[in-house]
Amino acid sequence: MELYAAAKTVIAPAARAAWPLHTEGMHNIPAEGPVILASNHLSNIDPLFIGVAVPRQVTFIAKRELFAEGNAAQRTFARALRAIGQLAVDRSPGQTSQAAMEESRKVLGGGAAFGIFPEGTRSPDGRLYRGQTGIAWLALASGAPVVPLALAGTDRILPRGRRVPALRRIGIRVGPPVDLSPWIGEQGKARSRRAATDAVMAAVRGLSGQAQVPRYAASVKAELDRGGS
Repeated sequence: MELYAAAKTVIAPAARAAWPLHTEGMHNIPAEGPVILASNHLSNIDPLFIGVAVPRQVTFIAKRELFAEGNAAQRTFARALRAIGQLAVDRSPGQTSQAAMEESRKVLGGGAAFGIFPEGTRSPDGRLYRGQTGIAWLALASGAPVVPLALAGTDRILPRGRRVPALRRIGIRVGPPVDLSPWIGEQGKARSRRAATDAVMAAVRGLSGQAQVPRYAASVKAELDRGGS
C-alpha cells in the first residue's frame, strides 16, 4: 500500500496533466471492503487511468504480455503498472482462466478493490462485446459488489501501431452496484453466470453508450487476424 501511494503521488499528477481526466460517480465506489470494478476495455493503458482516477488502490490481474519491456513506451507503461500493484498472470495454453479467478478471489478476500475487464480483451473497434462469465463466478463466489465503470477516449491515446502516446481527454463514469441478488449462491450454474454477466454488461453499456455486440471480442479479433470480415 505504501508503494502504491508513493507511486500514485508521482504518476497521478503527471497523467492528469498530460491527459485531462473527467470523472463522474466516484461516490459509487465504497471507501473500504471488497469491491469488483467492471469496466469496458478500449486500450492497454486502461488500468493505468482507472488506477489514477479511483481513490482506492485497485488491483488488476492482467495478461503477462502487458508487462513487456520492448520499446521505451512499453517499458514506462510496464513499470508504472508494477509500481501501482498490478499482477501479471500467464494466459498461455495450459493456464486456466479458473486459476486466474481463484487468484482474484484471494485479492477480494483481503478486502481489496479489484478491477476486471469482462470482455477479456480490448475491443477491436470501439464497440462493447459480450462479457466472459468469470466475473459472475467471482462476484457470486466472493459476495463482493460489482460496480460498473466506463472509460472513454483511451483508445485514441495509444491505438494499435502507435508508439508515442497521443494527448487526449479521458472520461470515466462510475455507476451504482449491479443488482446480482437473483443469482446469489448460483455461481455453479452456467445459465445464472451468463445472466449475471449480461446484467453487468448492460450496466457498463448504460454508462459508456457503446453499441453492443453479441459476440466475444477475442473471436472477432481472431477473424480480423485471419483477414476475415
